Amino acid sequence: MNMEAKAIAKYVRMSPIKLISVADLVRGKDLKEALTILKFTPGKGSEIVEKVVKSAAANAENNFNMNPDALYVAEVYAHKGPTMKRWRAGAQGRASKILKRTSHVGVTLKERVKE
Repeated sequence: MNMEAKAIAKYVRMSPIKLISVADLVRGKDLKEALTILKFTPGKGSEIVEKVVKSAAANAENNFNMNPDALYVAEVYAHKGPTMKRWRAGAQGRASKILKRTSHVGVTLKERVKE
């Protein structure tokens, strides 16, 4: 049986470029190893991805009765969300554009099949 547990954080106030590099670190890793990597990775992006991984792990354990020791990170993504557009006073009476980017972060956990 191919069970999977998911968790998604939408409209995270961080650029997807900053989150993608963190997501690449944990893709395919065991749950405990992924959480250890995220704990010791500097930057706010690792905190956000760690929170989503923990949420997916809680979903797996509580909703699907999956074994937490057999879980691994099957999918991690950080897609682009809507961009908030803001303006700031620029030189010589002009306006400068400020783009405040958002992201959607998703994690899928699956159980490793022991042969």
